[in-house]
Amino acid sequence: MAKTSVQYLCSECGWSGPKWYGRCPECGQWGTIEEFHEARPAAATRTAAPGRTSRTKALSVGDGALRPITEVGTESVSRIPTGFCEFDRVLGGGIVPGSVVLVAGEPGIGKSTLLLETAGNVARARRDGAVLYVSGEESQAQVRMRAARIGAVEGNLLLAATTDLATVLGLIERERPALAIVDSAQTIVSQDVDGISGGSTQVREVASALIDTAKTLDVPVLLVGHVTKDGSIAGPRTLEHLVDVVCQFEGDSETALRMLRAVKNRFGPTDEVGCFDMSGEGIEEVRDPAGLFLSPADAPVEGTCVTFTLDGHRSLPIEVQALVTTSVLPTPRRAVNGVDANRIAMLTAVLYRHGRINLLSNDLYVSTIAGGLAKEPACDLAIVAALASAARSRAIPRTTCAIGEISLTGQVRPAPRLEHRLREAARLGFTTAVVPPLRRPVDVPGLRLVEVVTLRDALDALGLAKR
Repeated sequence: MAKTSVQYLCSECGWSGPKWYGRCPECGQWGTIEEFHEARPAAATRTAAPGRTSRTKALSVGDGALRPITEVGTESVSRIPTGFCEFDRVLGGGIVPGSVVLVAGEPGIGKSTLLLETAGNVARARRDGAVLYVSGEESQAQVRMRAARIGAVEGNLLLAATTDLATVLGLIERERPALAIVDSAQTIVSQDVDGISGGSTQVREVASALIDTAKTLDVPVLLVGHVTKDGSIAGPRTLEHLVDVVCQFEGDSETALRMLRAVKNRFGPTDEVGCFDMSGEGIEEVRDPAGLFLSPADAPVEGTCVTFTLDGHRSLPIEVQALVTTSVLPTPRRAVNGVDANRIAMLTAVLYRHGRINLLSNDLYVSTIAGGLAKEPACDLAIVAALASAARSRAIPRTTCAIGEISLTGQVRPAPRLEHRLREAARLGFTTAVVPPLRRPVDVPGLRLVEVVTLRDALDALGLAKR
C-alpha cells in the first residue's frame, strides 16, 4: 500500500514544506498554508547489483535508441504562425510543433483574450486541422461570447470546459489538433495525485503530463499560468524549467498598452518584445509603437524632450514631460511616473552643480507618455533637457532628440547600441540628435548629430543654457 506524507502548501505562491506556518515564509501572506497528503509510489524491487542500490529496474533498449550526432537530421521545422507578427517575433518565428509555451501574466491583463484570438487565427489559416481550446475557468458559453466579441468564431475551433487532466489528455489524443490551448495550469486537476488545485504537486503533474503528450503526439500546447502578487509565476519553479518557452504578458491596467516578453525560449532569442493594444474588440498588435509614446502635438511645447530606449532588439521613442512649479511646502514635492525617483533626485543635483539651473527648491513633476518607461541611464539627457526646458520656459524643437547618460561629474557618457537608436530616430523624422562623443563615425542619412562632452555643452546645443 502506498505511503502518504503530510505536506503544507501555500495556496498563494505554491511554497511547500513539512511544517505549518501562520504566515507563508515565501510570500508573507497570512492564513494561506494548508495541509495536504501527497501519495508516495510503492518502492519497486531493488535491483541486485554489486555495490549499487536502485528503486528503478533497467529496461532493455534496442539499438535504434542511440544514433551518432553526425547522423541526426537537421531539417528545418515548419513553425505555425500565430496570426500576430509581434507574437511570432517573441517566439522566434512562430510556434514549434510539439513545444509547450507558458504564457503568464496578472489577472485581467488579457492572457485568455490573446490566446483565444490566436486560436481563431490558427483555425482560420489551417482548415485541414482543428484547434482545441480547453478552459478550466469559464464555461463553453462564456468562451463563445468572448470569441464572438473578438472575431474568433471558426468552425474548426473546438471548445471544452473541464478541469480534469485525464479528460484534457484524452481530447488531445483523440482530436490530434494543430494547436491546443489550456487555460490554465492552476485550474486543471489530476485524480492520480493528492493536493489542492493549483498546488505544487498538481501543477507539476499537470505540466509533466501535458509536456509528455505534446512531445509524443507532436502537438504544440499553449499553457496559461497565473502569477503571484509579486509578479512571479505561481506554482513550483520547476514549471518554468519543464516548458520550452516562458512568455510574460505585462501592462498597466490603466492603459491599453500590453508588452509580451520571452523570459525563456529554447527556439529563439529572449530579448525580443511584442507590443499589443487592448481594446473592446480584442487585442491588436502594434507593429510601429512610435505613435503610442509620442504626443500628437505638432508645435514645440516647453518641458518636453524625446529620447530612444532599447527594449530587446527594438528601439522605442519615449517622450519625457516635466513640470516645474514654485513650492509652497517645506519639503519640495517630487512626483514621477515612468521614471526612477532616485534618478530624478540625482539629476536635479547634477543640473544645479554643473548646469547652473537651481531646481532644488521647486516642485518637480516628471512623466512619460502612454505608460512608457524611461528608467534606462541613456534617458538621463532627455530628462535633464525636459527639466531645463520647463524651468527656462523654452521649447525644444519637435525634430530634436537627446540620448545619453549623465554622470555625477556632469559628463555625458555613451549609450549602448547608439547607432540602432539613431537610425530609428531618422526613420521617425527626427533631424537633430544630441549624443555623447562617438567612438567611431556614424553616418545616418537625414540626421544631424551634435556631439556633447558635458552637461553644459548639451544645454548650449539645445538652447537651454543660462544667458
